[in-house]
Amino acid sequence: MAFGQSGIALVGVGEKGREGMTISVLGAGAFGTALAIALAREGRNVQLWGRNADSLAEMARTRINPKLPDATLPEGLLIQPDLELAAQSPTLLVAVPMQTVSGLLDSIDASLNGQRVVACCKGIDLTTGTGPSQLIARQKPDAVPAVLTGPSFASDIAQGLPTALTLACADEALGEQLQNELACSVLRIYRSKDVIGAELGGALKNVVAVACGIVIGAQLGVSARAALMTRGFAEMQRVAERMGANPTTLVGLSGLGDLALTCCSDQSRNYRYGMALGAGTEFDKSTTVEGVATAKAMADIARKEGLDLPICTTVNAICEGHITVPEALNQLLSRPLKEE
Repeated sequence: MAFGQSGIALVGVGEKGREGMTISVLGAGAFGTALAIALAREGRNVQLWGRNADSLAEMARTRINPKLPDATLPEGLLIQPDLELAAQSPTLLVAVPMQTVSGLLDSIDASLNGQRVVACCKGIDLTTGTGPSQLIARQKPDAVPAVLTGPSFASDIAQGLPTALTLACADEALGEQLQNELACSVLRIYRSKDVIGAELGGALKNVVAVACGIVIGAQLGVSARAALMTRGFAEMQRVAERMGANPTTLVGLSGLGDLALTCCSDQSRNYRYGMALGAGTEFDKSTTVEGVATAKAMADIARKEGLDLPICTTVNAICEGHITVPEALNQLLSRPLKEE
């Protein structure tokens, strides 16, 4: 067996196998692990890196990620504790929380020349106000950025349930290569060249999911949730158009598809967080809720760009404690009547 930093056994391959690694998943949370499991099950050469050396060691020993207790890591899936070794793969899937992407890229010494760096996170960076593809382009200009997004829960992917995703890459030829590399019996991959539209759909649906959770938590009913989803989708399309994306991209998996999933299921952390806000109950603060940071980023962008984003700005105000849920409801319902 080969060993990486911290003495963790790299299970499943020897030195020769390590050199043949074609896909590295950076981020050993639930979603990153689920992607690694799905790809490794079908014979892809995959290695999984995570920040916590102790957690990686336990995963290597038990072949279980506690965040996905019902899924066993395939024998050929390599647990890789060394970030620089993981970063040598031709394809990197970045599956860390959005607000940590920039720090992760800075931590990689290599220039990633010609390597495909696929963002699998959903959100907007609070420091730059950009999505993950622009962070990749800025910090690793020699890399090829892409985005993998769409309606997907980690548990479904890990259990082998069918999931359809959007793979967005500005370079059509490279996008087709990635599509073929990442598609498998569990993952059906659709291709797009609209990177900005795809990542905005994935980011903004989280804000709407928080809002829908608030509605249900406050016992305002499913009719109100349906209305909020519809107006939230219109808001998402306005943002996409202003940001230079094609609004019709959001009619696909990365927008409408993901919106339908996360606004109606308590498997969604954003939805559960919203329900807690609406009901006035506690929520696990250690859980990453991407919609909170995205709402803040969009509220800042709305002010700077003069955009009318009532749902994003209201969710941000509630999350920051500036207004209560009843006050927010009164503000939204008292807006001027207009044509749809």
